[in-house]
Amino acid sequence: MTPLAESPSPSVAESPSPSAVVSPPPVVVMVDVYAPTMRLARAFADAGCAVVRLRSTPEVPAVYRGHDDPAAEALFADTVVHAGDLEVTTKAVAAHAPVAVVTGGELGVELADRLSEALGLTSNGTGRSAARRDKYLQIEALRAAGLPTARQLLVTDADELADWHRGLGGRVVVKPVRSAGNDGVFFCDTPQESVSAYRAVAGARNLFSQCNEAVVAQEYLAGVEYVVNTVSRDGRHRATDVWRYAKIDANGVRDRICAAVLVPPAAPERDTLVRYAAQVLDALDVRHGPAHHEIMLTAGGPRLVEVGVRLCGADTAAQALLALGESQVERTVQAYLDPAAFLAGVDAPQQVGTHVAMAFLTSPVTGVLRGYPLLDRVRELESLHEIHVGVRPGQRLPLTVDDTTEPMMVVLAHPRPEVVERDLATVGWLDGHGFYDVEPGSAGEPA
Repeated sequence: MTPLAESPSPSVAESPSPSAVVSPPPVVVMVDVYAPTMRLARAFADAGCAVVRLRSTPEVPAVYRGHDDPAAEALFADTVVHAGDLEVTTKAVAAHAPVAVVTGGELGVELADRLSEALGLTSNGTGRSAARRDKYLQIEALRAAGLPTARQLLVTDADELADWHRGLGGRVVVKPVRSAGNDGVFFCDTPQESVSAYRAVAGARNLFSQCNEAVVAQEYLAGVEYVVNTVSRDGRHRATDVWRYAKIDANGVRDRICAAVLVPPAAPERDTLVRYAAQVLDALDVRHGPAHHEIMLTAGGPRLVEVGVRLCGADTAAQALLALGESQVERTVQAYLDPAAFLAGVDAPQQVGTHVAMAFLTSPVTGVLRGYPLLDRVRELESLHEIHVGVRPGQRLPLTVDDTTEPMMVVLAHPRPEVVERDLATVGWLDGHGFYDVEPGSAGEPA
């Protein structure tokens, strides 16, 4: 571990006056900052902070390996690795005298809570820390607070699960209590499918290279799913951006998220969603920092799918900034470094500068990619803003079954929402077997 660099002491003859002494920059510690949240680390650095990276695990989770820009290493003043001893890690972090300890990613939520509380910094505390990560405990905390929720079961026995599913009827969702994205999520129409899903999830390694410690079964929520991204300070919550998901059934995956469309501030459903998100935060004692809610708007009103008390992924912050002139990134920096300014603008109205949608492409084939024959058709779209290519020619193209196997994201932006909607539908029409050219016979090659 390398300490923060210090300027050499000047000689007596060169000593500046006391008023000219430059104070060291404030230090912000970010727990588990990897490629999806590197934008937040850069924002703290641009605000004049020294950023210390803290890894909550000795090994970098496989999902993040190979995605970071090597040049980003220069961004960090130091890297601290938590090997399991909280006292040792607390001392290492305290040596930097940080002004804040901030969660960089889902895996770091609980460690950030423990360290910020131990060091007497702005903190959500540890009282409900487990519920901010554990999907079963989340729903139970909301139920205890009087919020409407999905019915659920913490699964410990296959026969109990089958009986519960039979009694509930309909479709059931089975998933790990601790993961992210749609990792390990199964949609089950029969008790037998639920039992098979439970056996597949229990003990398996999840997105973060950790064994699933428990499994939860929940009733399937019918409705339209939304994202509400927030930033909080002192228990005051700001909804920075709201998105509506579009979904498809593809590659054996039910409800695969294929797009996110900006919900403008004037949309009638937005206030309902934002109010519910604030109630979720209060139920989980989230008073500070960013949070990413996935909420189903059902016929009976909003119901939480799950919440991550951290920044939203998929570089959504950049698209929110494009659309609304603000995002979780800038508001998070403000909330920690200039809380008075954050609170002064926490209820300020928003206005859409441009309407935005993100299309997450879904490859129906796998193999060594030769190219995207129809990509020029995407480039011709009136609202095209940018294209993020995840798999390039010469690389192996996986079958798209989750968020980590997406070959491409297309960002659309236009002053007129109907143009965005039309072009989003066109992307969906283009995406399919003809969009991907793979080497013949390469589908069976090892990844």
